[in-house]
Amino acid sequence: MSGIMPIRILTDSTAYLPPELIARHGIAVVSLAVSWQGQNLREVEMDLPAFYRELSSARELPTSSMPPLGDFQQAMTQAVERGEPVLGIFISGEMSGTYEGALRAAEMVEADHPGAEIALVDSRSNCMQLGMAVLEAARAAEKGADLQQTAEAARAAILRSRFLFTPATLDYLRKGGRIGSASALLGSALRIRPILSVRDGRTVAVAKVRTQSRAIEQMIKRLRRDAEQAGLEELAAHHIGDEAAGDELAATLSHEFGREVPLYPVGPVVGLHVGPGTVGLVYRTRDVLLELG
Repeated sequence: MSGIMPIRILTDSTAYLPPELIARHGIAVVSLAVSWQGQNLREVEMDLPAFYRELSSARELPTSSMPPLGDFQQAMTQAVERGEPVLGIFISGEMSGTYEGALRAAEMVEADHPGAEIALVDSRSNCMQLGMAVLEAARAAEKGADLQQTAEAARAAILRSRFLFTPATLDYLRKGGRIGSASALLGSALRIRPILSVRDGRTVAVAKVRTQSRAIEQMIKRLRRDAEQAGLEELAAHHIGDEAAGDELAATLSHEFGREVPLYPVGPVVGLHVGPGTVGLVYRTRDVLLELG
């Protein structure tokens, strides 16, 4: 279904949903921004290859910022004035002030529009783990679910999804202060290729290996185990500034699981914190997933 939905789904740019899915489901998107070299740029308007080329040799890392409050207000007000309830699903509140900004904006819109229906969900993640929750909510809305049921669909998707990724280096996470419990890996004297995930809204370490090929092998092993236990419903690959490595991972996943696996580039806001050369996979299962072992 495309065009106007009974419920307007609102998310932020760190879901990294492709334009065709945004258009197909009528999803509204507010953009986070990157400040660098004297400019403040909305990430949805940035040239990804050029950004990552420059980032690789940069002495000082850019910084990221949440969408302006007015962008939330505008998106919510447009929907409310069309008579649409709004469900906002955003990047983890542990990683960004975006969710808190949405809460403040919703209060303002509700004050100006008595009777407005606005519900917000903290995805506790980002990238396509956020994106899959957004898509599940959109599908529920298109099937006639009410606002509460649509929000429940998003929350259920979060409990049935996992994000595994392997950065080329921990330097970006360390410099950006986003390394979370994975900081324990910094003490290793060995050159490692870590496998990371997101738990309770923060970056966590899953395992450490010596090479990217070994990291990918271990990620697929965990995916296969989860698929056997909980049933695989949706699968996607990510890359940060390394399309060739992303293509290779997507092709491997397609072969392993007998389905076409889309590849989604990760934009600058998440990319500057994790670093070029990162590849990852995100999947959603039929049943709730067990904790990572």
